[in-house]
Amino acid sequence: MEQPVVASADEKKAVDPEVSSSSRGDGADDGLINASGHHQELERNFSLVSMCSYAITAGNTWVSLGGTITVAIYNGGPPGVIYEFIAVSVFYWLIAASIAELASAMPTAAGVYHWASVTAGRYGRVVGFFAGWWNFLGWLFALAAVCQIVGAQTVSMYAAFNPGFEQKQWHVFVSFLAITWVSCAIVLFANRILPFVESLGGFFTLVGVFITIIVCASMPAVNGRGHASNDFVWRQWVNSTGYSSNGFVFLLGMLNGAFAVGTPDITSHLAEEIPKPSMNIPKAILAQFIIGFFTTLCYVITIFYGIYDLDLVLDEGSRYFPLAAIYRQATGSAGGALGLIILSFLPLFIACIGLYLTASRTFWTLARDKATPFSTFFSRVSPKHRNPANAILFCAVLSTVLGCIYVGSTTAFSAFVGSFVVLTTLSYLAAILPHLLSRRANVTPGWFWMPAPIGYAVSAVASVYIAVFIVIFCFPFGLPITPADMNYSSLITGGLTLFVAAFWFWRRKTYVGPKQVRLADNSMFAKDAI
Repeated sequence: MEQPVVASADEKKAVDPEVSSSSRGDGADDGLINASGHHQELERNFSLVSMCSYAITAGNTWVSLGGTITVAIYNGGPPGVIYEFIAVSVFYWLIAASIAELASAMPTAAGVYHWASVTAGRYGRVVGFFAGWWNFLGWLFALAAVCQIVGAQTVSMYAAFNPGFEQKQWHVFVSFLAITWVSCAIVLFANRILPFVESLGGFFTLVGVFITIIVCASMPAVNGRGHASNDFVWRQWVNSTGYSSNGFVFLLGMLNGAFAVGTPDITSHLAEEIPKPSMNIPKAILAQFIIGFFTTLCYVITIFYGIYDLDLVLDEGSRYFPLAAIYRQATGSAGGALGLIILSFLPLFIACIGLYLTASRTFWTLARDKATPFSTFFSRVSPKHRNPANAILFCAVLSTVLGCIYVGSTTAFSAFVGSFVVLTTLSYLAAILPHLLSRRANVTPGWFWMPAPIGYAVSAVASVYIAVFIVIFCFPFGLPITPADMNYSSLITGGLTLFVAAFWFWRRKTYVGPKQVRLADNSMFAKDAI
């Protein structure tokens, strides 16, 4: 296999000739590059603590799982949710390990897009192009999904004290718009305080889940309703999907857990905004998955013990925000439910800010390699705000368009945002599988590098899991199939892939793609670039 392009010290000034000192922020290092092969344009404002907080908050595993829990309950009831979450977490640990290895070897904001371009060797241009677009579209849909969840939360908080209030889709949409553009403004105009904001989000995430667990564990006994039985939580399997095979229902139910934990590359997109990313990004990934798993497992077990009427939860939760119904049963009061919703609202709002960071940085890295329309415009870094302002605004506009789709049809909106898992895992496969097939020969090891036997095994299992479950996650959610209940992930993913393919044939002559830069050549790197 042909080796990937490698930039040497002699080529460093020719790697990104379009970037001039006048277009870079004051934090840029003139004439020096980062691991992407481009000039260092962004300031490295994040520390390891703020990066870990960003990973925990934007990943926001416990709130993400709780926000869509009524969907998961149909695939096995409470025991199904718990065991499916454990199973999918194990597989995503392997994906995360593979991602951490690549992120350490190639610590760039492009993330999966850059890695796939390098690991695929002579096919890297086309593989990386598709991987980058799949990854960006997945993160865009994740952003819209979380903004919708936060919007639904705000409406649910109002409805908790107004029993006669009839919730409408446009109520959620108005809140969606407010969340979208406030988050956009914070990312756009408050770049230097974002590490503090994300650290605050990490604090709210950990304190919020701790308080929620304590309240939901204690209040059922206090209000006299008592806790749910052990059978209900651990053994009472409920198959409400219409599928006859409980094994297949279990596999299909892992999608909900994948939506919660399926963000292993999130910190890689800030690799150019933290010192020593080759070491710090893998540490942040580790913190994200350890903390996310244990807090979410304890959280979901606790809230199930607080439910006394599952049918009521499914009926109320199917409309807007399911946790409101669960919290009301667990605490026995609207006030208690409101307090717990606020505890999840604060970190989830900051998660929206984090997802703006991720989506905008991903699109920006595509633009600087001429992989987007109007690439010169979208690749520009604002010298005033020291961030890719045009890319940030573009993500806000696209998120707003998705919000308009929500008003017209929740089914269509769900079809788009439900494709998040399939699109992102496809992008991971585009980087991990070539890494495995090339016998890991196209990548220069970074700070974190698994020994060969372990690395091969981890990448192989991760690749097989992704290949199998991409198909499973495209199956209908239940039988009989109706237009409202159909799983449109395959349609959305296939349609968008055709769009990317058409764009590839248009831009392939001018598109170059990322270069691998050897980390050992320190003379060419900006300060703390590795």
